Amino acid sequence: MSAIYPVATYLTLGWVLFLLARRPHDIRLRAIVGVVTCWAVAYPFLKLANAHATFAGISPMGSRFLQHSLTLAAVNCLIVFFLHSALDEEVARRRARWCLVPLGIAITVLGVAAALTPPEVDTNDQSVTPVAVFFVMSLAYVIFGFSVACFWTLRYARGAEPRLAMGLRLAAVGLAGIVAADLVFLPTVLLRWSGASVPRWFVDTGITLVLLGILLFLAGVCYPAAGMRLAGLGVWWQHLRLYRRLHPLWTIMHERFPQDTLDSLPANTLRELYGLRGVHRRYYRRVIECRDGLVRISPYLSGVRRQGVPLAEQLLAALRAHAAGIPAAEHAVPLAIPSAEGLEADVRELVALSDALRTGGR
Repeated sequence: MSAIYPVATYLTLGWVLFLLARRPHDIRLRAIVGVVTCWAVAYPFLKLANAHATFAGISPMGSRFLQHSLTLAAVNCLIVFFLHSALDEEVARRRARWCLVPLGIAITVLGVAAALTPPEVDTNDQSVTPVAVFFVMSLAYVIFGFSVACFWTLRYARGAEPRLAMGLRLAAVGLAGIVAADLVFLPTVLLRWSGASVPRWFVDTGITLVLLGILLFLAGVCYPAAGMRLAGLGVWWQHLRLYRRLHPLWTIMHERFPQDTLDSLPANTLRELYGLRGVHRRYYRRVIECRDGLVRISPYLSGVRRQGVPLAEQLLAALRAHAAGIPAAEHAVPLAIPSAEGLEADVRELVALSDALRTGGR
């Protein structure tokens, strides 16, 4: 689980930075970037503090202070995100400024406790009073901040569209898991400070809860955008399949009426052939060209139409008549007209005709 956390955090950081580049003025997105960035930057300091290592002149307790300060800043960014999501901008800004007060107090207490900790003391030795105060203050602020964020998350989810609401509820479960973990950690600090022993399973429960909570929160943050991408991928796959199934009909129409070809698309690069936009453009273009071809050939069906003969065979006969120069009716006639309105119904008729051409041969 501990190996999954940094990977998930840095992947999420890359994703939210990509989104921020597209919407740089979105204050809510900037807040989420702040959350994930603080968590990502805090992780190396966590490892340094746990290893009791000094890096670039930063003592182990200094690394612990930076790790916890960044974590508290991430909590504050999270509060800012949900305030701006659930409230009017001016009200959200005013409440966000007030939230800086407890953050400043908490970081100040952490700094004083870190400065009062003797250099030789283990940064995790909570039997030492400054270290115990350090951890109690950090946990207290995280419990406060995540509880507030969880409240605003659920409130914002009530009026959100289904996909976003699902992501918000998932994020709220993650926040609740982190709060539960910190409620486990808080008494362990007090027990260690008093000299009592803490069962290992109790600590492991808290660690599992906080890691699961963070992963669920990250999943909730990514869920709405990822859901849209997955939905878009489903449409892309459907258009690609229909594009290929229309090939027999499009081929005979294109060979007989090349003048109906629409303006050419960009070069056949892999991105154009299999990219989301490339497939959509080719799909709509093929549908239009197939329908234009049927309108042009439809007058020739008047002389070859026979009851009980499949439309595919009648179409081939009409194409042969057109190639032989046989006179046709003056007006177009309805051909492969859908019973319902809309593009999807039209495409179903065209695909059915194309499938019949494929199975019947040319």
